[in-house]
Amino acid sequence: MGKIILVTGASSGMGREAAILLASGGHTVYAGARRADRMADLSEHGITPVEMDVSKGRDNERAVGRIIDAEGRIDVLINNAGFGLYGTVEDIPLDDARYQFEVNLFGLAHLTQLVLPHMRAQGGGRIVNTSSMGGRIFTPFGAWYHATKHALEGWSDCLRIETAPFNIQVVLIQPGLIQTEFGHVVGGSLQKYYADSAYKTGLDRFFAMASDPKAASRGTDAKVLARVFVEAATAAKPRRRYVKGATARPLMFIRKWFGDGIYESVLRRTFG
Repeated sequence: MGKIILVTGASSGMGREAAILLASGGHTVYAGARRADRMADLSEHGITPVEMDVSKGRDNERAVGRIIDAEGRIDVLINNAGFGLYGTVEDIPLDDARYQFEVNLFGLAHLTQLVLPHMRAQGGGRIVNTSSMGGRIFTPFGAWYHATKHALEGWSDCLRIETAPFNIQVVLIQPGLIQTEFGHVVGGSLQKYYADSAYKTGLDRFFAMASDPKAASRGTDAKVLARVFVEAATAAKPRRRYVKGATARPLMFIRKWFGDGIYESVLRRTFG
């Protein structure tokens, strides 16, 4: 039987490709994102676009209410919306850091709170959270982004234990480097905090790498990740974590088994 699925962050990249693949598999898919104009063509794939900003509670309530009214249930929530705030801890205003948490953690937490009562009432469901290899490792100038992903990892593990008695499964996806707009977003945030920074030398090196077209081309195609999302959302017995994408396994392996000292030496060689 097809599942009723809400995918957030579905206007581009992994979220968009996952929504299309899930719909082609016979599932009823609602695709949520802030940029409604970027989702207009998704209806051609049988997908229902929903304009929503996960950091706005009313948008989340409206989206979930719409699905319940139309379908009577919601089987899978794929929390994919998020962005990367990059810059130095000293330079980034705390209001910007708080917004990073609003989108990457608290927004998805609110959306999850909204769907859980319906999943409990219907006897089961699944929450799929898009973390990152950045939830297990760290990179220069990504303190706030990595903080949200590290938090999401622990939050999801606790949620998995809490909801297990209600047949609600919680799955984490940990992508590596993906061919998406992420590099442009990272570069844009670095430039935003660049002008008066005391860290310009390091920022210049990092920005050059983030904006290098060759670096983007080395990322994994978002369609490859889409297949991982489908398995995470529909497998009878999903894994707790799925790791996929360029550099994810090697970097996570180095930090876990060789320790922070060796891992940091790798970062220094990579970023100068």
